[in-house]
Amino acid sequence: MRISFERSGGFAGIIMSTTVDTANMTANEASQVKQLVEVADFFNLAAIITSPQAQYDRFQYRVTVEDNNKQNTVVVGESAIPGNLRPLIDWLTAAAKKGNS
Repeated sequence: MRISFERSGGFAGIIMSTTVDTANMTANEASQVKQLVEVADFFNLAAIITSPQAQYDRFQYRVTVEDNNKQNTVVVGESAIPGNLRPLIDWLTAAAKKGNS
């Protein structure tokens, strides 16, 4: 499973991104990531998830997951992240901060 992640926006407008591949992880970490994708029901999420109100100076996330023959890209605003997607976004944000690629 390969995941591309980008966080943009925010007050400073700094872009943070990373790409992770479960083939390059420990079995434990790969299992954790796969579970986060499964809990998020990622392949059934809409391509764009927005908040009903404009949210200035908030982050926007773009996540693409590729697994076997499946692929889905989701763009979501910080205030519109569904609860089931939040753990995956948090994990990817931490990975990007660590500089994993």
